[in-house]
Amino acid sequence: QLQLVESGGGLVQPGGSLRLSCAASGKTLNPYAIRWFRQAPGKEREGVSCISRNGGSTNYADSVKGRFTISRDNAKNTAYLQMKNLKPEDTAIYYCAVRLVATDWTCPRGNLYDYWGQGTQVTVSS
Repeated sequence: QLQLVESGGGLVQPGGSLRLSCAASGKTLNPYAIRWFRQAPGKEREGVSCISRNGGSTNYADSVKGRFTISRDNAKNTAYLQMKNLKPEDTAIYYCAVRLVATDWTCPRGNLYDYWGQGTQVTVSS
């Protein structure tokens, strides 16, 4: 069984930055694509960013392009989401999730991921 634990959330002012971490235990993250999701109160969960298992392919939701950067460190079994120029509309619970993939460059769309973390709250407010 693979466990995922997110950390790094908190309260930040608009324009500020945070770095979220997603630490895995129980299994290696190497064969998994990793996606960050978020869910704001009263809204559906949305995919924020994804990184392929070799780290060579990434994608971002239009709302975060140019502000967020996803990365992974397979040696540390950890993924990251660097968030800059945060806006109040970025306020949400952020989740990481992983999905077993067959190719190095795949980043599956949708919500059908194999393992999920418990989430970390990000609040952007002055």
